Amino acid sequence: MRTDRIFARLDREPEPPKIEIPGMSRTRTALFGSTLAFYIAIVWAVLITSWLVALDWKVMLFRPYEQWPQLHAFLDYFVVLGQRGPTAVMVAAWLGWRSWRQHTLRPLLTLGASLLLLNVTVGAVKLGLGRLGPHYATEIGSAEMFAGGDIFPSGHTANAVVTWGILAYLATTPRARRWLSVLSAVVALGVGATTVYLGTHWVSDVLLGWAAGLLILLSLPWFEPLIGRTEAWVFAVREAWRARRRLGATRPAPAGGRLSPVLFPQRHPTARSTAQADKPAREPVGAGSGRSTGSTRTTVHLTQRPHPVRPERVAVTPAGVRRTPHADRTGAARPGSSPRPVAGG
Repeated sequence: MRTDRIFARLDREPEPPKIEIPGMSRTRTALFGSTLAFYIAIVWAVLITSWLVALDWKVMLFRPYEQWPQLHAFLDYFVVLGQRGPTAVMVAAWLGWRSWRQHTLRPLLTLGASLLLLNVTVGAVKLGLGRLGPHYATEIGSAEMFAGGDIFPSGHTANAVVTWGILAYLATTPRARRWLSVLSAVVALGVGATTVYLGTHWVSDVLLGWAAGLLILLSLPWFEPLIGRTEAWVFAVREAWRARRRLGATRPAPAGGRLSPVLFPQRHPTARSTAQADKPAREPVGAGSGRSTGSTRTTVHLTQRPHPVRPERVAVTPAGVRRTPHADRTGAARPGSSPRPVAGG
């Protein structure tokens, strides 16, 4: 067995492959129209309480889970393949890996669009018709419509058709599409039949669930342009975010985490006086300029003699002495005279 081919297929492709997006061909349009007609016929047959409702009651009273009890344990696990939560997680994981490998978001976006259509269409019909299930039926032979239930169509069946059928829809080769179509059909049919076996759905519920899921798969090409625009928008947002990150990475950070001195200059008297001293002195304006001499003298004084940082203070004599000492008292003392005693001595 060549393991190099297996590991090569697990690697990411260097470039996005050219995937052919399916269009709404004539064959697909004819299938969509016939399936829609079948859907409407099933709803009408149940509303008028036709032979289909009688078949529902015969199968329900037959109780298949009592006829073949040995299958009950296995089918309890098999029906999980139709539940929304587990199947959506498994298929989303697979399609997420495919999106990463092929550099495209189309698989995940297609899955999201199909599940959204499933919730809206099937949920609206369930709540609108309000049919009760076999375990909650009140009158034998009745269609149990508009009674507050949510069983018609079968959500398990429709979800199995859509969730597993999306794998065949997104297949890139004809061979893979054929095999995945067969696999999804077997799973969808098995899940629908299992719900009838367990007694949780009528036969007509399952028939309408198959038709509802198939309608969603057949209508997906109509939503491909919207999916393409959504993918282009997501990639544009991603590129803008990456460009913003690169711009932030190239911008130098301040050293030591300190604030820039340009934004917050230090206002110190020494720095201010030094800056003023470094500026060249302005020349006084001539007499013909119309300015007075006093203004010129003031300008020269401000530019050539900056204020000191700490102005010098004139020495003050002790308190009480305000007169300048005489010249004859500053010399040496006269002979024979004693020095004057200090007051308070």
